[in-house]
Amino acid sequence: MGVALTGEIITVLVVLVVVIGLFITEIVRVDVVAIIMMVVLPMLGLVTTDEAFSGFSSNAVISIIAVIIIGAGLDKTGVMNKVAAPVISICGGSVTRLVAGVSATVAIISSFMQNIGAAALFLPVTMRVSKQLNIPLSKILMPMGFCAILGGTVTLVGCSPLILLNDLLANSGLEPFGLFSVTPIGLMLVTSGILYFSLFGRFVLPSRTVDGEDTGGALNLLKRYGTVVKIYELSASSDFKHAGKTLAEFQFKNSFLVTVVAIAQSGVENIAISPTRSHRINANDILAVLGHERNVRKLAKQYGFVLKEELEYFREELSSNFAGVTEAIVPPHSPLLGETLRESNFAYKNNISPVILYRNGMVFRAGLSDIPLKPGDALLLYGSWNSFAKISDSPDLLLTSRKQELFEVEKASAALICFAIAIFLVLFRDTLGLPINLSVCLMTGALLMILTKVLSVDQAYRSVDWRTVFLLAGLIPLGVATEKSGTAAYMAHNALMALGEVTPIVLLTVIAILSTIFTLVISNVGATVLLVPLAINMALEAGADPRMAALVVGLATSNSFLLPTHQVNALLMGPGGYTSIDYMKAGSGMTIIFIVITVFGLWLFYGIGG
Repeated sequence: MGVALTGEIITVLVVLVVVIGLFITEIVRVDVVAIIMMVVLPMLGLVTTDEAFSGFSSNAVISIIAVIIIGAGLDKTGVMNKVAAPVISICGGSVTRLVAGVSATVAIISSFMQNIGAAALFLPVTMRVSKQLNIPLSKILMPMGFCAILGGTVTLVGCSPLILLNDLLANSGLEPFGLFSVTPIGLMLVTSGILYFSLFGRFVLPSRTVDGEDTGGALNLLKRYGTVVKIYELSASSDFKHAGKTLAEFQFKNSFLVTVVAIAQSGVENIAISPTRSHRINANDILAVLGHERNVRKLAKQYGFVLKEELEYFREELSSNFAGVTEAIVPPHSPLLGETLRESNFAYKNNISPVILYRNGMVFRAGLSDIPLKPGDALLLYGSWNSFAKISDSPDLLLTSRKQELFEVEKASAALICFAIAIFLVLFRDTLGLPINLSVCLMTGALLMILTKVLSVDQAYRSVDWRTVFLLAGLIPLGVATEKSGTAAYMAHNALMALGEVTPIVLLTVIAILSTIFTLVISNVGATVLLVPLAINMALEAGADPRMAALVVGLATSNSFLLPTHQVNALLMGPGGYTSIDYMKAGSGMTIIFIVITVFGLWLFYGIGG
């Protein structure tokens, strides 16, 4: 029996088209689209006011907030550093063993926390391992990122779509899944990912030289450009002809590819670290500059500076114990996105000098402060370790080579205990007869991170990706409207009419392919909210299990390997020196394997008939 097309269904269909269009074109940010839904849907009478804001109290949203805070505590205490040691010892110098070891470790971490968090936590460790074993970073990061995404399918708390899944099932009156309901399929997916790169990695991963000269990432530019990070000391004589000029007027960076990292002014006690463009150079001033020796000599000759053979005035202040070079990645939700470093006053606010910007294989050494930043950009920065410590918890940048002393390793045990308590509650709440859901279990761990002073309250608040929170909370009412209005049933009926009579396996395969396509063009959360009600109704009309159809959507919206649109892929694109073609080449095989394994796993473990 067909579903009649009503005015309410037409309204919801128009809203869905607009939402998908906004997701694809990104005229406004995806989290703003979600906020628009919270306002527009009750105005159109499609949901009640309580339903419009129900997302903020949903189990899924609270769980994600808690998982992010727990991950921040583990990161701050350097727990991931301790994981690196056994990986190095087990893997030896083998690329295949290293890829398998790193990928498996990240997948395990990702199964209990957000996959973007797991990838971000393990990125610095992976870069250090790569450097220590002299293995190309480009051979490791993509497998690690793919397995971080795959690891999110091992438990119901590993990725946003699966966390959201039970809330969407509840809207349809269906029984929720348990924490490990997806584990058999998730483990098969992780294993297939590791085997895929172990067997075919040398064919599908971008070719890089073993000596690291072309392994991607800003830190590897040090080998390519040799002395680029060496500090030289220049002094202006008492009769300096260019006295009074500003750094902006000298244009050292554009003319000589030399960065002024410190100035000691004559008669001024304090040293200016990372001076601004308006800083004036006067007679008897002493400059610390960073660049090639030949370029520094050209600069000194042209302007009459005296080049010291070694550091004298800055010997202590700029020694490796107090200052140096580090790499930072622009994460997907950085507040700096779309801004230039100059517009954000980055150098002035943080006393840190940008040296190199690395993007998609291109190196910018001049004018980089005027280039709008994009996700995955790698920045080579110079500053004091104290300055880097101050921005280590900032959402602006992800530091990939933090000094060991910046980690509060003395709190690592406390962080692990907090994490273990949260997981214990998740696993045994039913056995202990505790009347609590997943969000309470995870929030207990997050609260303990604060009470044990692993994190301060402010650090916990700053760690949360509020864009993701609003995205989830705002799209939940859209799913409610799709279900309540009968739109999901209408779309499901017409989709099945187009397909004709199909077996459950074929139906689930079609849903998996549809979910994969959607997640490539819109967020995985958006795809889940839109497709779960549709999949449930398609299954009901076809006589298949609606829970299995919903599960396929929850899993397949993680099948995002063909393009660097997934947050994990965007994060690793810069450090790995990858291009979109690289993702298409490696991701096409992984995408097909994902769909095959998912459908096969449903047949094997859940008895889905053909």
